[in-house]
Amino acid sequence: MAKRRRFLALLSTTLCSTALLAGCLGNPPSSTSGSGSSGSSTAAPAASNTNLEVKSISLGFIPILEAAPLVIGVEKGFFARHGLDVKLTKQANWGAARDNVVLGSAGGGIDGGQWQLPMPQMISEGAITNGKKVPMVVLAMLMSQGNGIAAANSVKDGNLSVDLKTSSPGFFDRFNQKQGRKFRAAYTFPKANQEIWIRYWLAAAGVNPDKAVELLKVPAPETLQGMKNGTMEAFSTGDPWPSRIASDKIGYLAATTAQIWKVHPEEYLAVRSDWVDQHPKAAVALLKGLIEAQMWLDKPENKDEAAKILSSRKWYNVPLPVLQESLKGQYKLGASGTPETDPKMGPLYWNSDRGVISYPYKSLTLWFLLESIRWKFFPGTVDTIEQARAINDKVTREDLWRQAAQEVGVPAKDIPSGSSRGKETFFDGIVYDPENPQAYLDSLKIKK
Repeated sequence: MAKRRRFLALLSTTLCSTALLAGCLGNPPSSTSGSGSSGSSTAAPAASNTNLEVKSISLGFIPILEAAPLVIGVEKGFFARHGLDVKLTKQANWGAARDNVVLGSAGGGIDGGQWQLPMPQMISEGAITNGKKVPMVVLAMLMSQGNGIAAANSVKDGNLSVDLKTSSPGFFDRFNQKQGRKFRAAYTFPKANQEIWIRYWLAAAGVNPDKAVELLKVPAPETLQGMKNGTMEAFSTGDPWPSRIASDKIGYLAATTAQIWKVHPEEYLAVRSDWVDQHPKAAVALLKGLIEAQMWLDKPENKDEAAKILSSRKWYNVPLPVLQESLKGQYKLGASGTPETDPKMGPLYWNSDRGVISYPYKSLTLWFLLESIRWKFFPGTVDTIEQARAINDKVTREDLWRQAAQEVGVPAKDIPSGSSRGKETFFDGIVYDPENPQAYLDSLKIKK
């Protein structure tokens, strides 16, 4: 009898030790996908930060690859293991996301989420919210690259590519004369990432986007039908939409943003400043979960599982193969649809040749404000480099990311110590030196 009691005691101790070790190894559980347009972290053993000021946050997302770290953070339990229940809600469009963050979760909206830049800066300044200033904080970059400019089959003869000077000299003038109207290029929200990419692409070829092209705003999910109907000849947005346009043979992938600027800044996680100020521990917990989700997403062995999660009706409702190819950097480029596979040119979530993707370098968030000056997007708000720097310094915070990275065990060598990533070079040879932004603006031949 004594031997039996000793055996049971030993067995119990072994099982408990195994359970504790599994928790320490930090393999967060997967949650079961359901239907609907929103989700929140399922219960999971919290690894740290159980003494948070608040246990939940409401975030918005748009179903493109930039949102993947937020979705994976929820589905794989990365946020939950740090004690935070992230309630993630699909937004109808970028305008709805803007309006919902102005409301805040207390008013039935959201506390923050995924953003094109400089939306958080301009929401903070009231420039895109009818004068209502809602201070926000940029906390992390969600992803680099993974965006593209798709062209319609109707302009296949134009052979549009990243380098329009070489592939399509004179095309836009010929098109406008033949059609009796301007070439139409679309994006999902004005005066932000996706319009900036298409403007840079055109201007680099000597095509003035304010004179030779008609620019349109079209929500990403409407692009397929828009391309079919001939609403636009080109569209700039995040994958999976450009890749789906190519895979559905509605159009072709003229250029990827990785071709325009390798390891470029893309969309960011930003949250209302009042939420961050009231809940600094929870803000760090949010970043810890995000960092772990980005690390997980960056691993090649996780791409297929990530695609399966994202493809569900609950999240993106996009065919699985399209997402698998997009996440792996598998593209069909140009009018000929030449297959190319290069993970370094696809979406990047953590590692890159320029260091950690997630870190919110002020030098990179500043660039979007410089482009705003270039195109006179926000007169009276961002007219000078001094104004741009002041807004950037106020909205972009790096300290919370560093704290989260240290607490989650990111190696010291991977944690940036400064606010600049250094000089950046574009495909057309233009150099952006954050130490001399005026020289960058002066080097741009086409501006408003």
